[in-house]
Amino acid sequence: MTSAVPQPRSTADAEGTAVTRGPRRAGGRRSMAVALSGGVLGAALVLLAAGKTWQHGFAGTAGAGVAVHASGGQVTAVPGALALVGLAALVAVFAVRGAARRVVSGLLALCGAGALLAALFAVGDASSLDAAAAAASGLTRATATGTATTAWPAVSAAGGALLLFAGATAVLRAGSWPGMSSRYERDTAGTARRPTARPARAADGEERPEDMWKALDRGEDPTDAL
Repeated sequence: MTSAVPQPRSTADAEGTAVTRGPRRAGGRRSMAVALSGGVLGAALVLLAAGKTWQHGFAGTAGAGVAVHASGGQVTAVPGALALVGLAALVAVFAVRGAARRVVSGLLALCGAGALLAALFAVGDASSLDAAAAAASGLTRATATGTATTAWPAVSAAGGALLLFAGATAVLRAGSWPGMSSRYERDTAGTARRPTARPARAADGEERPEDMWKALDRGEDPTDAL
């Protein structure tokens, strides 16, 4: 009694699988590129704005006193700190998988939201500018006059919004993003994994059709050993 030899998948089936996987992978790469670009740009804007003047005024009579100013880092250090944490989370998104990737993506989104809100709420806080006025006038307490706000808080808020967008995109789409290669990851014994061995050949030395298809699915060329 002879056993039936499994038949290889048809060309139509292989082409259908490739057509299905192609757009999915392309979409995953596009969303990954958008999130990565947005996250990096957002963090850069927040860090850049932290060193720029957010508020300026005079210590004394407006127009006749000493000009004083307060940078973003003096007004609030929260956006800059959250931008650094967001950058670390952005890198970690590509280093982890599964549920951990979604947790890190959520952390990235929270950093963006925090940086955005901190920049918006800091606009009305003139305590840093008053402190600069007190230092310039030599008085224990002084209030800055003729105060004004620059556009840099808005730039910082925009950077926070981009970080928030990157985190939200990662939460929704990170499942389709590629991660770091696990081909040479270390196992629990601390030894590097080696590429999967080629399937065993039949007793007569001929490779079975199902083994050839499995090798193709792994990205191997079963004709290399022929």
